[in-house]
Amino acid sequence: MEVQEIKQRFGIIGNSPLLNRAINIANQVSPTDISVLITGESGSGKEVFSHIIHQMSPRKHGPFIAVNCGAIPEGTIDSELFGHEKGAYTGAVGERKGYFETVNGGTIFLDEIAEMPLGTQARLLRVLESGQYIRVGSSKVEKTNVRVIAATNVDVYDAVKAGRFREDLYYRLNTVPLRIPPLRDRKEDIFLLFRKFTSDFTDKYRTPPIQLDDEAQQVLINYSWPGNVRQLKNMAEQLAVLERDRVITAPTLLTYIPHEASRSNLPMRLDNQPKEDFSERDILYKVLFDMKRDMVELKKLVADIIEHGGVSTNYPSQSQLTQLYRDIELPVTNNHTEPQFTLQQPVTNNVNNGDYNITHEAEEVEESLSLVEKESDLIRKALKKHKGKRKLAANELGISERTLYRKIKELDL
Repeated sequence: MEVQEIKQRFGIIGNSPLLNRAINIANQVSPTDISVLITGESGSGKEVFSHIIHQMSPRKHGPFIAVNCGAIPEGTIDSELFGHEKGAYTGAVGERKGYFETVNGGTIFLDEIAEMPLGTQARLLRVLESGQYIRVGSSKVEKTNVRVIAATNVDVYDAVKAGRFREDLYYRLNTVPLRIPPLRDRKEDIFLLFRKFTSDFTDKYRTPPIQLDDEAQQVLINYSWPGNVRQLKNMAEQLAVLERDRVITAPTLLTYIPHEASRSNLPMRLDNQPKEDFSERDILYKVLFDMKRDMVELKKLVADIIEHGGVSTNYPSQSQLTQLYRDIELPVTNNHTEPQFTLQQPVTNNVNNGDYNITHEAEEVEESLSLVEKESDLIRKALKKHKGKRKLAANELGISERTLYRKIKELDL
């Protein structure tokens, strides 16, 4: 069957190449009996593709059931899927057939497969490999002939690495991966879907048709749609019911878009980024900003001397200048020495008229701009300030205690 015929049969709207590719994969895998793992964001239409695979397979005359693994409590999911014997647990007043027994000869769609407990995953793996299972509370091996289609909106491979999903089950389910594209990657389909939904809802509620002006169309197309097709359908229904003015403008449309979600096209913060990397970066930024501030202060001092021929009365005192030089002094290393600054107290020529002369004796030394040395110096100062207490020093530096231990080792402090 051609892609266009599948769209018409199952009511799929859109001409995106990514959507056409997903339909083509579903079409090719349908005649086989292998497992399929459908991945995609929430609301992108994963269950529709499970129906496509079932209806175009040799099992189309057999039963089909969709099970949301995330909606079944952990204590009862084994009973739901595989059944139980009478008295298997408290409340089991009689025997019960599970879904794998009920759907024998058909297809079972396991939605949100990543939410399945590890114990149930082991049972499912045995069903996929041999078609065998055991009811809860029984010792008799049962047989079933069921095709499994699984779906999830999370990265299953990340769940495998985190130990929340069995690796062998992942590779067994992922025989044919099928990815459903999110709506933001199908911009050419957004307006087509919106027109279809508004047309259906205006016919259903017997209201005048909805139209969008040019600016509203651009808002509709450029929005990121985190809820995908389901969110677009819900918004179309709200407009069909609530709006009296049937020509929708951009400001009106924006009132139906969540404020926080409308910013989702901005750069995202990567929460899974290692915290230690951010802490090290913060140290480097702090060093650079402090150096820049001190250079600005020195430039002000030189400009004041050139302009007034001496230090003006509104400039920092001698003790403040000494502290300024002390703040930017470099650590002593094998290859560098600290720059020596000598400040001489200004000599007063005439106290009454407030004229001053200032003599500077400073050794001109090229300052090292090594970030490693600055980082080392900051850590030394923090440790000295808190008398070697590493936890307090780490809090002062804005890094974790573990990062501080590693830095001490790396820098041989």
